[in-house]
Amino acid sequence: MSGDLERLQFEAQRVVESTLAALPEPVRRHAQALPVSYDARPQPGLIDEGYDSDLLGLFVGAPLAEPDECPLPPQIILFIENIWDFAEADADIFREEVRTTYLHELGHYLGLDEIDLENRGLD
Repeated sequence: MSGDLERLQFEAQRVVESTLAALPEPVRRHAQALPVSYDARPQPGLIDEGYDSDLLGLFVGAPLAEPDECPLPPQIILFIENIWDFAEADADIFREEVRTTYLHELGHYLGLDEIDLENRGLD
């Protein structure tokens, strides 16, 4: 892992941890059980499945209310180089976008759809 990628991952983890700590307790309890991984960019298999190469984040697995709907364990994946590109290498924008993307994907885990997320400013 390059130094820049390690630095971005460290910063993204710090943002996720502070965002998690600020959540209301009932939501925080569920969010703490949801793993977050940090990849540079989507793997080729995701692109082959139709996901955009500039994807910022992804929730995989079954939503909280439907635990048997998917064989994959639930998790959030943040694509930190894509978020850095989206932020145009601005550290403040990067941190805000990590927060927004994390909350967006957490919303999917909690059962929110794209319209619900958009109404909450998490699009």
